[in-house]
Amino acid sequence: MNSERPEVPEEPERPEEREEREDREGQDRGTPIGRRVLLGTLGLGALGVVAAPTLQRGMEAFLAGAAEKDPTGLTGLLPNGGGFRYYSVTSSVPRKDAENYQLKIDGLVDRPAAYTLADLRAMPQTRMVKDVQCVTGWRVPGTPFEGVRLSRLLDAAGVRSSAGAVRFTCFDGAYTESLTLDQARRADVLVALRMQDKNLSHSHGGPVRLYVAPMYFYKSAKWLSGITVTENVRAGYWENRGYDIDAWVGKSNGRDDEPTS
Repeated sequence: MNSERPEVPEEPERPEEREEREDREGQDRGTPIGRRVLLGTLGLGALGVVAAPTLQRGMEAFLAGAAEKDPTGLTGLLPNGGGFRYYSVTSSVPRKDAENYQLKIDGLVDRPAAYTLADLRAMPQTRMVKDVQCVTGWRVPGTPFEGVRLSRLLDAAGVRSSAGAVRFTCFDGAYTESLTLDQARRADVLVALRMQDKNLSHSHGGPVRLYVAPMYFYKSAKWLSGITVTENVRAGYWENRGYDIDAWVGKSNGRDDEPTS
């Protein structure tokens, strides 16, 4: 007697069975992967592309909020999707807005002034797109900034002939910076109101900050509240702690970064 079983016609393979078999075979061989696995991977990738901007904004908002309540400054060491780090030299910074913000200009000027946020927004705005370079090493390429040229405000105030520098103070109560008068009059130095094509957030120094495009970012003082014209440059917060007063990117602080402008 023949020990073999009689041959029985096989039923056609259903689509879902074929997909499962392809998945198993793909796993056994390593490549190629099964069709369902491939489609699932592509679907997750597409979801990531769609969700990435929302996740990035959420991460930046979380880090910004944490930084405002962090007296140690350690949150400033954490990376975020936008590439920036959030720094403050005080444990907290008061919030200012259109209702209570004021920028004072005084010192060696003929016409001291105080500008509200509305006043600054009503002036001609200059937009520029430059890389941002921090002296600690990180860089954010192609960052748009928009605001009023500092030279315009100095001209409106009437700088006296004895003046040689400009000192900046901030409403955090601690941070200061300075530029020579020639540096302050450069076309790429702004009293900035916007960054990345939106109003400056509190964490990024809003509602108004200084932006000195060709220098390391510590010169771009956040939370700007005062502009005082002086005879000589005065060392600012970080200069008193060892940073260079003239902070040209790639030509100071012992660094050789590519220039930002």
